[in-house]
Parts: sequence; structure tokens; C-alpha cells
Amino acid sequence: MEKGKGIMGSGRRWAVDFSDNSTAPSSRDIPDPPGFARASVDQDDSTVSRQKKDAESNWKAQKAWEVAQAPFKNLLMMGFMMWMAGNTVHLFSIGITFSALWQPISALQGVGKVFEPYKDNKVDLLGPKLLFIALNLGGLALGVWKLNTLGLLPIHASDWVSSLPPAQEVEYSGGGIPL
Repeated sequence: MEKGKGIMGSGRRWAVDFSDNSTAPSSRDIPDPPGFARASVDQDDSTVSRQKKDAESNWKAQKAWEVAQAPFKNLLMMGFMMWMAGNTVHLFSIGITFSALWQPISALQGVGKVFEPYKDNKVDLLGPKLLFIALNLGGLALGVWKLNTLGLLPIHASDWVSSLPPAQEVEYSGGGIPL
């Protein structure tokens, strides 16, 4: 025998011929059972794959909404921490305030990366992205409000011009029942 020529005589040494040359009845001769059609199997496979794709896109949409609502929890936590820090200027209140400002800014810079895993042709990400942006802008507004209550925002003209006298602090005191 020549090298490369196997039993079958073809160019492959270990090739096996699977063609059925026997006269015995095979599974191709047995009819399909009642109610079974080979075309329905192919249809079922396509419907199953379509259902899987729909389920995956529904899951992605649900997860995108969950990610979009996550800043709300952060907003509540930051509000509580700011309340606990008080209204006096000290290291803890300044740290909490700048943390409340930095977190929404960094989250707004990475909106595209946050929603990248949920990108799909069937999933509309506009609503979740807008909610995510709105909640982070709310967190930013909370941080700016805390800066204002601490007196760290330059909102008076004397904060910008040194020759002007500082604004008079108006302090109210109350309590008891007025008679």
C-alpha cells in the first residue's frame, strides 16, 4: 500500500464511509409518529431561541432600570449622613459634603460605561439613563445645598470683593408659645 492511501482507496488514510448500502430497513423507512412533523422541530427550535432572546432582552431592561434607580439609595444615605454631620464647619461635615459632590460627578462621567452591559437592539436605555442622570443631579444639588448651609458657597458680593463689608448674619431664635 502506498503511503496516504488507506483501505477506502481515497486520499485520506483513516477515512470511513458512512453511506448505507445495506438492504436492511433503517430509521429513514419508519414513518414519523402521529402528530410529529420534522418541520415543527425546526420551528420549535426557532421559537425557543426567539423566546430566549426575548427573555434575555427583558432581563437586560429590568437590570438597566435597577442600575438607574441605584443612585436613589445613595441619595438617601448621603442625606442622612449630612444631617448627622450638622451645620457647623468642621472636618467631618466638609468631608461628607465633598464626598456628596464627588460621587454624582464621577457617576455622571461614567454613564456610558455603567449601561454598556445592557446595550441591546431590543432594549431602550434612554429612560434608565435619564433617570440615572436625574438622580445623580439630585445628589449634586444636595451637596451644593449642604455647601450653602455651611456657608461655603460664595453667594454674596462681599465674598468676591474684599472692599465690601461682609453680609450681616440674621439669626432667629424661637421657641415656646407666643402669647
